[in-house]
Amino acid sequence: MFLTLLLVTFAVAIAVALLVSRMFTQPIDMILKRIIADAISAAWLKYMKFAILVVGISSGVRIYELEKYIVPARFDKENKLLELTSERWILEIYRTIIATLQGIAWMLLLFFVCALIAYVIVRVAEMKRRQMDSESQ
Repeated sequence: MFLTLLLVTFAVAIAVALLVSRMFTQPIDMILKRIIADAISAAWLKYMKFAILVVGISSGVRIYELEKYIVPARFDKENKLLELTSERWILEIYRTIIATLQGIAWMLLLFFVCALIAYVIVRVAEMKRRQMDSESQ
């Protein structure tokens, strides 16, 4: 039963990460094309999609949390394992979805903060270049 739970949480984390990756592909692509006006932005987009998938899966499949179904609690004198009931299944799937989204949200927040800083730098450089071009004419 534990193995099934592990596989289901893995599948749910993959599905959520792929959905989020698909939703954010166009905005990330537009940002990268603006900041990196070169063909390498396509490679960065592929990397970002991969990173979303990896972060989503690693955040969503919480191995240490799932261990409670195969290892008894430290303070349990009777060494009982938690039983996987239908309520626990629903709770674990819900936790997987939320943890996956939370991990991806933090990663995208970091990306967008860095992208905003890079955008400001690009804009300042463009303004300086325009100013120098207008002065030279």
